Amino acid sequence: MEKIESNGATGLFMNTQFVKEKGFKLKRLKNPLLVRNVDGIINIGGAIIHQVKYNMFFKGHIERVRIYIYNLGKTEVILEMPWLATYNLEIDWEKEK
Repeated sequence: MEKIESNGATGLFMNTQFVKEKGFKLKRLKNPLLVRNVDGIINIGGAIIHQVKYNMFFKGHIERVRIYIYNLGKTEVILEMPWLATYNLEIDWEKEK
């Protein structure tokens, strides 16, 4: 089983419930991914066993990405630090843009 460890998210994640609501097609991973919390403790939610493929659109750029499916509580999507650094997003939280 692989491990995901670092400072900040090291993958793209989508909430299990959000995936069900939107009707995404799940693909089972060949090797489950072990998830650790920021404090290093293994997450009680268990391993990640599914992913979806998704087209990410940003300023005219389209990128096919793999998004891991996990119970994220009230959060729908988590973007990984390397992806955020690559696109160096400018976010206006008040205008939601």
